[in-house]
Formats: sequence, structure tokens, C-alpha cells
Amino acid sequence: MKVILKADVKGSGKKGDIIEVSDGYARNFLLKKGLAEIATASGINEISQKRTADAFHKAENEKALREQAKEINGKEVTVAIRAGENGKVFGSVTTAQIAAALEALGCEVDKKKISIREAIKTIGAFEAEIRFMEGVTAKVIVNVVPLS
Repeated sequence: MKVILKADVKGSGKKGDIIEVSDGYARNFLLKKGLAEIATASGINEISQKRTADAFHKAENEKALREQAKEINGKEVTVAIRAGENGKVFGSVTTAQIAAALEALGCEVDKKKISIREAIKTIGAFEAEIRFMEGVTAKVIVNVVPLS
């Protein structure tokens, strides 16, 4: 019997998969617990349309992220922070401060996507990497200046 899974079933498949199972397994377990429905022509068509739409939206999202990464890549942002006379910073520059500086330039980036190799604890220029998704990254220069 062909069924369309409504939820992930261990050992059988993931939600939205169309699988062939024995009649007893389908009737007594999958259908009874609401984990699946009988595969009809309209159900199969609906699943294929949903998969096509999901693929399209994923491609559009990836395209938008690539454009944003291209726009941000190589930009310089300035972060002002309290510092001592010898150029040592009180505390360190955080990813939230870098995200706020990028937002001031008109580029909205989540602070969780920004990574710094090591903690920024001195005045100067440093490199930060922004990972939008797998394979889509951008690098920005962070200029740390003393707060006046």
C-alpha cells in the first residue's frame, strides 16, 4: 500500500515522503496513529507542488543572501569603545557592537552570524567574518577607535 507520511517515522521515512508499506503496517499503525494518509493522485500532486514551491523559496532566499553578502563584503565599520592611554580596551568588542555598526551603515545582520577569530581587546583594524549560510560568507574590516 502506498502512503504519504504526515510526520517523521523512524525506519520508514520523513514527513512528506511517499512510501510503499505492507497493508497491515499501514492500517494498524500508520493510519491509526495519524502518521500517514493513503496516497491518492491529488495527495501525490499536492506533495510534488509543495516540494517545487519549497525548492523555489529556498533558491530565492539563497539568492537574496548572496546579494547581501556581496553588498557587505569588504566594507569597513568603526566601533568606538572606551580605552586606556596605551590603546588597551576596557572589555572587548562584541559581535553585537559590530552588528550595530553594520546596521548604522544600512546592512542588517544577526550578531550570531558574525565571527571574530580572537577577542578584540586593542585599538586598531581587525577582520570579522559573517556567515549567512553554508558557502555564503562576507568579510568586513572592524576599525576600533577610542571613545572620545
